[in-house]
Amino acid sequence: MGSFAMPSLGADMEAGTLVEWLVKPGDEVHRGDVIAVVETQKGAIEIECFEDGKVFELQADLGATLPVGAPLALILGPGETEPESKEPEAPAVAAKPEAVPAPATAGNPEAAPGHFVPDKPEATPRPAVAGEAKAAPGPAVAAPLPGGATAASPAARVRARELGIDLATVTGSGPAGAVLLTDLEVRNTAAARAQTASPMVDMRKAIAAAMARSKQTIPHFYLSETIDVQPALAWMDARNADRAPSDRLLLGALFVRATALAAAKVPSVNGQFVDGSLRPSERVNAGVAVALRGGGLVAPALIDAGAMSVDETMAGMRDLVFRARAGRLRSSEMTEGTITISSHGETGAEAMAGVIFPPQVALVGLGAPKLRPWVVDGAVAPRTVVTLTLSVDHRASDGRQAARFIAEFQSHIASPETL
Repeated sequence: MGSFAMPSLGADMEAGTLVEWLVKPGDEVHRGDVIAVVETQKGAIEIECFEDGKVFELQADLGATLPVGAPLALILGPGETEPESKEPEAPAVAAKPEAVPAPATAGNPEAAPGHFVPDKPEATPRPAVAGEAKAAPGPAVAAPLPGGATAASPAARVRARELGIDLATVTGSGPAGAVLLTDLEVRNTAAARAQTASPMVDMRKAIAAAMARSKQTIPHFYLSETIDVQPALAWMDARNADRAPSDRLLLGALFVRATALAAAKVPSVNGQFVDGSLRPSERVNAGVAVALRGGGLVAPALIDAGAMSVDETMAGMRDLVFRARAGRLRSSEMTEGTITISSHGETGAEAMAGVIFPPQVALVGLGAPKLRPWVVDGAVAPRTVVTLTLSVDHRASDGRQAARFIAEFQSHIASPETL
């Protein structure tokens, strides 16, 4: 029997809030299955299971804020049987309001993890306890509320209060029309969340903490090269000629693909620096920096980008950007990156030197394409060029290896048919 715990979703994360369970006791789970959603300073992250088995017990309440490493669930491994009896365990929360047990009647069955019960009319509030988490009452099947109140899960009530949403205006999809957390997510779009002042302040704090730690602990050095991308643009235009706009390649996909191929040849820039040494990665999990609407930045990883074609890379990038802005990234995408690409896109500054995302050891910064006079076969001609700046952790690599990476990248851009 293994304990599934609150994962660390970044060097700056200390705790997360459990906002949704996607499994219940008795469910079969497999490695990679999404089983819960956790709210962090960088948005809602889908938490994946790291083993095969069966959910035995959910140990944390919806709405609870839990530190990294706190138990979330118990999972029985293959071949393991349920214990005959077990001592009840308190949820891993620093302090929690005392739950008022509901009468065990046909209309209000005893609470069971993975379900919910609408909130009862509130009693006289008691003083708040310092450090107390906002935990939902024990869940059970929804029942109509007296006085015309709207039925809703505890987590939905907490979230609705935070967002200032009147539950009566939300269409519920739960039992008897009760409002679920997912109903609020549909109502409250990612754009609205991004424009909310408090989450944006938290986002900026998270970015500030991670970047300050990076510059204080990682000895950065930088190598730059201006690259002729005219061959890549011509090749891309030919590939896009007969495609619908939604299927066309963008230059950014070629950059990610060239990065993945180059990083596979230079292991010293592809991995994570952990416990005082570099852990090179056999796969290239290319982090793609995504600017969020309303501000903020995340860099989810395109897992095993080295094994993708250019078209698969483009599709994967579109999916990452969509889910990043919708707040539905996966935990593996936030923690398993091995090198990151940050690009200004079609417009912006000519060059950029980025800050490495720890525990990674390199970041590829790409300025916006610029039309410049360029020497081609001994003659000056107008060419579109891009300046690449590679930020490198000097503990893991040196200038010679960094230069080799840039040469590999440039070679693939000059011969785009190799991508």
